[in-house]
Amino acid sequence: MPSARPALIEFPADDTARALRFWSGILGQDLTPRSAEQGRGWQTANSDTVVGVHERGTGPGDTVSLPYFEVNDIELALGRVAELGGTVIHPGERWAICRDSEGSPFALAAAGEGAR
Repeated sequence: MPSARPALIEFPADDTARALRFWSGILGQDLTPRSAEQGRGWQTANSDTVVGVHERGTGPGDTVSLPYFEVNDIELALGRVAELGGTVIHPGERWAICRDSEGSPFALAAAGEGAR
């Protein structure tokens, strides 16, 4: 059975400068630009659970705040989501957007591919 660990909480922003100022102030640390492999946006570097900000878009994970859970085997985890009554909105090899059994969105990230 796969285990999921909180890895990233991602917040979309209409005004990224305003969002960065807010989250840096709340968290007491700066959010720094991500590497190209991690995608466009900013995130904390010194947390167990990373907090990220990105420009709001229209993609499957770009319009709502999402908690990301890191899993060792994303295919197995996606099967488990469906088995438990959730739905997979946007499957992928490195990350996927899902909804839980109550319709709340969340994301899965393959270990080593998500937040860190």
